Amino acid sequence: MEDGFGWEYTISKGRRLRRGYTTGSCAAAAAKAAAAMLFSGRDLEAVTISTPAGIELCLPLAEVKRRPGEVCCAVRKDGGDDPDVTDGILVYAAVREKRDGGIVLQGGKGVGIVTRPGLPVEVGEAAINPAPRAMILEAVAAVLPAGRGVEVVLSIPAGEELAKRTFNPRLGILGGLSILGTTGIVEPMSEEAFKETMALELKLLSPEKRRFLVLVPGNHGKRAAEGLRLPRERIVKMSNFVGFMLDRCREYGVEEVLLVGHIGKLFKVAGGIFHTHSRVADARFELFAAHAALLGAGREIIARLQHCATAEEMLEVLDLLPVKGLYDLFAARVSARAAAYGGGALRVGTVLCSQRRGVLGMDEKAKQYLEAYTCPESTSSA
Repeated sequence: MEDGFGWEYTISKGRRLRRGYTTGSCAAAAAKAAAAMLFSGRDLEAVTISTPAGIELCLPLAEVKRRPGEVCCAVRKDGGDDPDVTDGILVYAAVREKRDGGIVLQGGKGVGIVTRPGLPVEVGEAAINPAPRAMILEAVAAVLPAGRGVEVVLSIPAGEELAKRTFNPRLGILGGLSILGTTGIVEPMSEEAFKETMALELKLLSPEKRRFLVLVPGNHGKRAAEGLRLPRERIVKMSNFVGFMLDRCREYGVEEVLLVGHIGKLFKVAGGIFHTHSRVADARFELFAAHAALLGAGREIIARLQHCATAEEMLEVLDLLPVKGLYDLFAARVSARAAAYGGGALRVGTVLCSQRRGVLGMDEKAKQYLEAYTCPESTSSA
């Protein structure tokens, strides 16, 4: 991630932009500092943590509070040159010793609670996503004396109000913000610059590698493609810009494309949606409802779909349809629309996945590509 300026900066369109760090990194730093001070009795002004991106961050403490048997620290979120509604907020971690050992992580004021199924966090739990949760637990464990345990409570005083400006309420995350961050680092990049970067990655591939490509929306699709033992050098991220990347594929002479990703994202393509960001087009219910109705679903199933907050939740309802190979059919529909968008110049297959279930289905073209391009297991990670 370093570009000659250290981890703090990246270059986009000839401009030097400053990176930031996520709410997950803030929570990990605050929790580690509080745990260290609880057992050492010493005061800290900053703390160093490791991120999933492989970068070490030394983050200053914005606030320290000592109470009997407890230390509470705060770290201020810095979104770099790509700020969002969470930029500048204080993320607190209060740490208290737990007599029976281990580490318990909980959400407090301003951290949302998951109230609907389909998210990577169970219903009733604090909205602390898996990657930052692991980072927080690792950071605390690094300073915990042998045989000792702690309870860590995260809070974001401004979280409840700020969450109203996010998609959390629509997703069934109530009462605050989510603790997020897959890599721990915020990458500043405008939409156009992001698209240019993806196109450049595609252009720089050798003509031989460009003949067949795997396009994935993000990290979930990338992991799914790697799990299918597809060659990593042919996996290219397209983010929400499906149409843009299909256009670039056609421009650069790509012949065969395999789309791999979460059904909630890729199934939008079945409705002719080629910019899949939820703020541009959130038509998951309409598309699932329309296809379910064509396959014989009654009004009761359609009504149940309407009250689902996430695609994962909708899958539970779609399971009620007595249709063999339902998700294979859905994948074929995605491929047909993508191929039509490409003007017939691209041969397209699709693999639809779920966060909880893994691969849901694939069309015949996808099966052919997997047979032709799957790596031997011993070399799939090369």
